[in-house]
Amino acid sequence: MSVVVLTHMEEANIASCLRSVAGWADDIHVVDSGSSDRTLEIAEQFAHHVHRHAYVDHTTQIQYVLNEVPLRHDWLLLLDADHVVTRELQQSIDSMLLTERSGIDLYYFPQVYVFQGQEIRSLKKWGRLIKHKNVKVEGGELVDFRYLSKGPIGYLHGHVIEHNLKENDLDFWIDKHQKFASRMAIEEVLRRSGALRWSIRPKLLGNPDERLVWMKNRWYALPLFVRPFIYFGYRYFWKLGFLEGKTGFVFHFLQAFWFRMVVDVKLADLERRLASRDVTIADLNRDFGHSASS
Repeated sequence: MSVVVLTHMEEANIASCLRSVAGWADDIHVVDSGSSDRTLEIAEQFAHHVHRHAYVDHTTQIQYVLNEVPLRHDWLLLLDADHVVTRELQQSIDSMLLTERSGIDLYYFPQVYVFQGQEIRSLKKWGRLIKHKNVKVEGGELVDFRYLSKGPIGYLHGHVIEHNLKENDLDFWIDKHQKFASRMAIEEVLRRSGALRWSIRPKLLGNPDERLVWMKNRWYALPLFVRPFIYFGYRYFWKLGFLEGKTGFVFHFLQAFWFRMVVDVKLADLERRLASRDVTIADLNRDFGHSASS
């Protein structure tokens, strides 16, 4: 199986990520976008191949992986540098490879997020294991990305741990999510206007990505500044976030009443600027919506 890790200034995280797949995967690639720290030095200790590709957006970087990186195997596991593959997930993937079901090109598994040393488990499943010649990338999101598969999908046991050691500094976490908030507000404006369309069909009872798109469409219809309260109730109570202790409460509180509230403030400002014609949909689509056509 092939593994690709995307990096940029990841000397704090990359060793843990690569150690979790070294000796298990026999085709490990690192695709770096201009790191000037020790990322490449560390990567060369573990990876079989290190590639350099300038960063435009996440979707473009993955397109480069799918189109240009010489992968030895049909199956690809794509990771970020702050991901650690658990032994249980390795065993689940090994079992899948031995008893591969015909027609499945995309597998989902849970991702456990570590915040301030505490595991946050009430999050979603991600499709990260693909038969890379048979899938495409949904290019319309300005923060995340999703794979497109025409066939049935599968689920794996085990999980990936997302533990970004740089986020132990709360200022780093806040700055990162401030940037995410700006892009999410712009994406929502483009979605509402029809300038940016989903390639994934919304479906409540579909796979995790189809369900997420369905939920996002409903989310967009909710009133601004009420939405953070709904989000907190959903994550903290419905998804049992209250079981994750004091740190879990802080995480879900920040996600709802800081991050999602900042998105709504930025969205309200964009709507005001659009109404006064200080900015247009065409401006936003040109400057930030390019990933939709990548």
